[in-house]
Amino acid sequence: MLTHLIKKSVQEIKCPTLIVFSKASSQKEKLAEITHKELNKSLAEAIQDKHITGKHCEIILYREMNFQGYRHVIVIGLGKSSDINHEKIRQASASAYDAVKSLKSAEAAFHFDGITTSLKDSSSYIKAVTEGLHLASYSFEQFKSKKSDNKNEITFHICSQNAADKNVKKGFEEGVVLASCVNFSRNLGDTPGNLMTPEILAHNAVQAAKGTGVKVQVWNKARIKKEKMGGLLGVSMGSSEEPRFIIMEYKGAKATDKPLIYVGKGLTFDCGGISIKPSASMEDMKYDMCGGANVIGTILAIAKLKLKINVIGLIPSTENLAGPSATKPGDIHTARNGKTFEVNNTDAEGRLILADALSYASELKPQMILDAATLTGAMVMALGNTHTGYFTRHAELSKKVEKAAEVSGEWVWRMPLTDYHVQDMKGTFADLSNISSGKGAGSATAAAFLEQFVGEGIPWAHFDIAGTGWAVGNRLNYCSKKGASGAMIRTFVEFAKAASGTK
Repeated sequence: MLTHLIKKSVQEIKCPTLIVFSKASSQKEKLAEITHKELNKSLAEAIQDKHITGKHCEIILYREMNFQGYRHVIVIGLGKSSDINHEKIRQASASAYDAVKSLKSAEAAFHFDGITTSLKDSSSYIKAVTEGLHLASYSFEQFKSKKSDNKNEITFHICSQNAADKNVKKGFEEGVVLASCVNFSRNLGDTPGNLMTPEILAHNAVQAAKGTGVKVQVWNKARIKKEKMGGLLGVSMGSSEEPRFIIMEYKGAKATDKPLIYVGKGLTFDCGGISIKPSASMEDMKYDMCGGANVIGTILAIAKLKLKINVIGLIPSTENLAGPSATKPGDIHTARNGKTFEVNNTDAEGRLILADALSYASELKPQMILDAATLTGAMVMALGNTHTGYFTRHAELSKKVEKAAEVSGEWVWRMPLTDYHVQDMKGTFADLSNISSGKGAGSATAAAFLEQFVGEGIPWAHFDIAGTGWAVGNRLNYCSKKGASGAMIRTFVEFAKAASGTK
């Protein structure tokens, strides 16, 4: 799919399809309004009859309308003017993509002007439109012998009188970069486990980083053992596929500036090990590496946007299988920082590989650490697939997370983390147990376990994307119904922008 930002009116564009927006009235007695004035007049009867209401993501398609040279006209609802925000525009743009695709139209023009009269808002709204289009265009069909019709062959012209403004152009370019990096991470997540092993994941990170300024190191099994990463090594023992530890580094600021470190869980497939999972939906465990995939996408986006900040991405990657050498319930391993843990449930493995990564991250003296992981089913029970639950004891860091999420349009929810949760993770025969001694609070106790591997005084937040990492298409129309979502990439990039002082 191609998008072009052009300083032309839609009257100057020749293509089959015109896309305009409509706004709902905030007062019952008043009618909706189409942002294109001439079309608002032409469709006055449809507005009067409330065929066009402006309801958010409402799609009204006029085939063969032949309006000002356009064969087809699509009216997309934005909702009430007072409720319009970036996320609503992002979703409305995704609706427009779906409508154009259903028309089998190869080209369409967006009438952007009229959504806002503010030049400041134009930049961020253009970004949201661009993200919505590109995110909605993603599909995972490379293993199908017959592909969907019209796949990724649509060209969109986004027409705006402010297209030449540097901030508007910047917003458009950011939207393209962010969406492309999210889609790259989605593709990693959607690829099945036999074709996305730790080695292949590392190879993809290396290849994607070429030309971006990101330096990538990949530690093999021998190096992981030498680095005393007992958690990552222990989880990998049941698989014939060797583990990998991926280090991605981008330096956009002074060498003396402390890095912002992102850590992502890279379980390319998880059967639960000896504590094997039920067979139902086990195929979804190819998504257990979405935290790692999304950290890769985050680092790539930060580099492509040339943010003035130093960042490092750490992705511990392995499979968790029940082979003859697999870790057994009751086994004890030692993490990189010297703490020991009893593996009382081999299906609580994500925290074990993250323990080593967090320990290593702490040694790099970061300004802060953010980690993302499809960690617990308990998070799905708590928040479903709407919010990403996050844990931190740092009030200031929490404020920064909330602000970044507000800008990105992703929903987050701060969860509790207390000393009682830490107490529940104490081991009997080792320092820690990898499962709680109490009942409930499975996500909080998992976070409490991770906290034991973060260096003292380092601001840290843990994001459990078990509910939002995939299968969110019933909530977000720019995401696949079942596929990977790219959760938290946009928020993590906004967080880095704020930390770097970039507007």
